[in-house]
Amino acid sequence: MTLEILTADSLGPVRHGFFTRKGGASSGIFSGLNCGTGSSDQTEIVAINRTRAAQAMGAETSQLAGVHQVHSSDVITVTAPLDPKPKADALVTATPGVVLSVLTADCQPVLFSDADAGVIGAAHAGWKGAQAGVLEETVDAMVALGARRSNIQAVIGPSISQRAYEVGPEFFDIFLDEDPQNTRFFAGGDGDRMHFDLPGYGLSRLRMAGVGSAEWTRHCTYFDPERFYSYRRSVHAKDPDYGRLISTITL
Repeated sequence: MTLEILTADSLGPVRHGFFTRKGGASSGIFSGLNCGTGSSDQTEIVAINRTRAAQAMGAETSQLAGVHQVHSSDVITVTAPLDPKPKADALVTATPGVVLSVLTADCQPVLFSDADAGVIGAAHAGWKGAQAGVLEETVDAMVALGARRSNIQAVIGPSISQRAYEVGPEFFDIFLDEDPQNTRFFAGGDGDRMHFDLPGYGLSRLRMAGVGSAEWTRHCTYFDPERFYSYRRSVHAKDPDYGRLISTITL
């Protein structure tokens, strides 16, 4: 099966892709393009999937640069793939040939580009990382490499949508304590439950950071099981594990 790669016009001439699960070698609950080395999928199958993703970027697997994601605000500036992978949640580079990559399964994969300056970034932004400032830190790291803040284009890829993201009052309180205006990212649910708009929150943080443009591809990971892996959907289905989607960008 052919790989399915979602792209955004705003990222311009920079090669990039938000990969769906289509076109992979994994089977069972991981069926498709599972690129999660931390999953319980077969190691050699995950390697095949990662090779396919790298080749779609015109690169070898050895050129994929990733981090050990921990829901932090930490950003790594890279000039070559990292081994072992440091704990962080975003990467930036101005080095051609390095393929920045992040893995997600409901959290936001965010790709950044200042094509004129030749600086790119990729971030994994769940609610914890986004609240901690991983998006702003990625922008700052790009600026340190020569990017212009107002020229940075940021795109949020397939993520869990508000109608699928039910949370409790303690979650709401965390965001209310941060800023009373964060109530705008919550909608009413059953009883004391609410629905959180993760992409909306991410877009707000990006725009406050002063990027040139910020958008979401508007693909929901939870409600499209044929195309996307979803951690929350796997929990609801009582699956023992779940696949991870890969998003990449390279100069």
